[in-house]
Order: sequence, then structure tokens, then C-alpha cells
Amino acid sequence: MAPETRESEKEKVALEHDAAKLFMKLYEKQYDIPMRHIWHNIPSKPDVSCYLGETKLDLEIAHLYASEAEAMAVLGRALSIETQRELAMMALTPVSEHLHTALGRLLKQKYQKRYTSERVWLVIRNASAMWHREDLTRVLSQLSVPPYQPFERIWVICDYFGKDGLIEISQ
Repeated sequence: MAPETRESEKEKVALEHDAAKLFMKLYEKQYDIPMRHIWHNIPSKPDVSCYLGETKLDLEIAHLYASEAEAMAVLGRALSIETQRELAMMALTPVSEHLHTALGRLLKQKYQKRYTSERVWLVIRNASAMWHREDLTRVLSQLSVPPYQPFERIWVICDYFGKDGLIEISQ
């Protein structure tokens, strides 16, 4: 494995681990049910396992960005002039339009995955500074979850640091 691939994989695992810890903390606070002992699965299907009370639970972690350009900016990558222009243009279009498209694309990708786990929850961390709890609530209320998808429950962490809490996507 090339050194940049290893570094990229380490960064991905660290982001997933951080999002899982944040979700567990928010869930525990909101529902007063302990979530403990987190570990990464290799290969990562699903990404993380933990305990919800006394029961094993698997978490598939995803990060929601408005675009690849935004992801690069959030992750601290050097941005070309073209990427900077793309971010500026994106800021001029309606927030809900971007959110609906990005969330739909992410969910479609995740719904196609299959797991050997008995219980898998999808945790989506909003990593975009463009979207806030109100935007997420509005767009999530318009989504329909297909009956045959691999997740028992689907959650959105409303902002990168969890200050705006969690929203569950109704099934």
C-alpha cells in the first residue's frame, strides 16, 4: 500500500472514530442509555461496533459534504483556484437544493451496502457549514426511506461538533 493511501486510510478511520464517539455521546445524553466500548472493524463493514446498553450494535459512519470541493476545504487540503471558484458558486445557490442532492446521493450509496450484522445503524455527520438543523429538518421531512435497506435506524448529527444534536430519519 502506497504511503499516501495509508495516510488517507488512517485519516478516514480517525474521522469515523471521532464521528462515532460524538454520536454515542449525543445519543447517551438524549436517551439516557449508555453506549460504550467502541472499536473499528477490519474490513470496515460496518465501520464501528459498540454496545448500546448490553447489546452489540454496529454503526456505519458517513460524512455529508455539499461537494468534493467542500470536503477538501473542510479536511484542510490545498485548494486550486478552480476549486475555490466552485465553492464560491455553490454559496450562491439555494441551500436546500444542495442538501437534498447531497443527502440523496449519500443515502442511495449507503442503501446499496449489505452487512452480516444483526443490527446496523447509519450515522451521518453533517460536515458542511452551509447546512444547519433547520435545513436538515426541512429536507429530511421530504425524504422517504425505502422499506428494504440495511439500517435499523438512521441518524444525522446536525453539525460537525454536535452542538445542534441529533435527528433521526423516520422510516
